[in-house]
Amino acid sequence: MTADPADDTRTRILRAALDLFAEHGYQRTSLRQIAERLRLTKAAILYHFPAKEHLLAALVEPLVADLEALLDSARTQPAESARWTVVEGWVDIMLAHRRPLGMLFHDIALVGRGDTYHRLMEIAMRANDLIAGPGAGRRERVRAVQAVATCSDPVVFFTDVSDEVLRADMLDGVRRLLAPSPPGTPTEGALTDAAPADGAPPATTSRGAATRGATVDRRRQPGRPRALGREQVEAARRMHAAGTHSVDAIAAALGVSRATVYRHLTA
Repeated sequence: MTADPADDTRTRILRAALDLFAEHGYQRTSLRQIAERLRLTKAAILYHFPAKEHLLAALVEPLVADLEALLDSARTQPAESARWTVVEGWVDIMLAHRRPLGMLFHDIALVGRGDTYHRLMEIAMRANDLIAGPGAGRRERVRAVQAVATCSDPVVFFTDVSDEVLRADMLDGVRRLLAPSPPGTPTEGALTDAAPADGAPPATTSRGAATRGATVDRRRQPGRPRALGREQVEAARRMHAAGTHSVDAIAAALGVSRATVYRHLTA
């Protein structure tokens, strides 16, 4: 049976685009270069992909679809089973899409704010919720966000490690991250941002800090949050678009408020 010519041409375009993006980068690859590699006209490329961003969205689509299917399956399971279904499935999907994910990691933000962008945001939030579990507190939610990054980022940065070895290392890392806290670990309530009573000294983070006289005032300081630098803005947009970090996680990583992050994401 022969392949449908239109479908075959579309597949060839995507394959050539991925190869050229890997060689030259997304920004330095033009539609004309893709057409020349395939001995097609630029108009033929535009027939299937009206803009270069549509090529990127199409290359990301299989990854997005697989993640959506994983979360649909996990949501019908008991909480603990759902957590590990998401964790193990997420690692397997990242490894299955290892080549395009690694090559497009820094360009996924260019998908824009269309359907793919919103699906990535929804995927990230659903994964965080399933890993954190019902009734999760702040600490559990933070660890859930970290777990998603643990199941994603090594695929991009350890390209010389085999799938089998990297999978084992990634799952070991996330199991350690999500393991119950040892006895004596401060509870979430001990880390609240409550201000001290009038005349009382600021709260300390530990007995040792109090002994040394070191104090930490966790109250939010007045005034507008500081602005982000250009590189920080780009990093925030990449993390947000990739779906591996929530706005809370990005704000915590960059040391700014949620409002500051949102302002730069929507600019």
